[in-house]
Amino acid sequence: MLKVNDNFTKLPSSYLFSEIARRVDTFAASHSGEKIIRMGIGDVTRPLCSEAIREMEEAVRHEADAATFRGYGPEQGHLFLREKIVAYDYAARGIDILPDEVFVSDGAKSDTGNIGDIISANCKVAVTDPVYPVYVDTNVMAGRAGEFDSSTGKWSDIEYLSCNDSNSFIPSLPKNHPDIIYLCYPNNPTGTTLTRNQLKEWVDYARANGAVILFDSAYEAYISESDVPHSIYEIEGAKEVAIEFRSFSKTAGFTGVRCGYTVVPHDLKGIDSSGKIVEVNSLWNRRQTTKFNGASYISQRAAEALYSPEGQKQVKETIAYYMTNAAMLRDGLAQAGIECRGGINAPYIWLKTPGGLSSWDFFDIMLKKCHLVGTPGVGFGPSGEGYFRLTAFSSHEATLEAVRRIERLSEL
Repeated sequence: MLKVNDNFTKLPSSYLFSEIARRVDTFAASHSGEKIIRMGIGDVTRPLCSEAIREMEEAVRHEADAATFRGYGPEQGHLFLREKIVAYDYAARGIDILPDEVFVSDGAKSDTGNIGDIISANCKVAVTDPVYPVYVDTNVMAGRAGEFDSSTGKWSDIEYLSCNDSNSFIPSLPKNHPDIIYLCYPNNPTGTTLTRNQLKEWVDYARANGAVILFDSAYEAYISESDVPHSIYEIEGAKEVAIEFRSFSKTAGFTGVRCGYTVVPHDLKGIDSSGKIVEVNSLWNRRQTTKFNGASYISQRAAEALYSPEGQKQVKETIAYYMTNAAMLRDGLAQAGIECRGGINAPYIWLKTPGGLSSWDFFDIMLKKCHLVGTPGVGFGPSGEGYFRLTAFSSHEATLEAVRRIERLSEL
């Protein structure tokens, strides 16, 4: 009989968003005809911008003609897209990134999980808490997490860097000298950010301690404040200690199209078991060329269109649409007397549950009283208990209705 990977059996039987879907489906089955507003999962609702659609249609025509047909592309991504990424996302900000340091993929979620393939199973891991569940779960799968303690909600071999009201959601530097540190800014789920000086402390720590930062900047396009860096490579020395992940999903509605990219600088080095220094870029390239056949030509042409003047304009309009929703939610929560963060540099609202309610109890109240779905904060880690996440990805109409329903919470 097949011997399975025991690390998978250590994982909770239900993924966070699967449990949310189960509870919502159960409620909906007994409340047919009542509209449920879903602000839990971070999926977008605005259609793809017309520039991306136009370029996708042209790419499809290429695939229909033998003279222009494209089969397998470079596993690292087509050069036409990588050059645009370098020019617009990095050079425009004074950051020197080379095209062969950019790896186009089918999304940041895949890459943040797959990056563990080139990291030793013996590496120590630190995560901010609360945290995007994929970071933790993929390290469980790889055998780096140790054992789960149900009394604390923590894995024994992962260092949790708590973020809450007491430290203004600014995590303290690690104490246990981890090899790998996951940072996501603007943050999912809390919507909070680090200033340039705060992020510099992390880069300086990594350089001094031989750590590598896995920096998820999927929401950088939502940044509105000038002192919040869009890329970790804006910080001096970061190319020696950081890998950056980005996505077109939340900036341009590519959640269904699937396209993102990862930057692995040549300056970033690792060490093998014999003590030999190796270039991490070459390891990731080897991994990708072996286990990945590249993002589709059609999706990469669509992504390229986002860098045209009209594409940039349309992306900004989409982001402004969602951030208007975020402002509505913040105002509605304030009217209901509920404290919240986020919604300024990110499309997430992180609210403190009223009356000391647990995250899941508040989830049930929101669902049953307001017919509104969010995400229990504890699903993102133990420090998320007592908090709740709402997303700004609904329509204006649904967000206005959600705000009206949130007024009912003032009675709690």
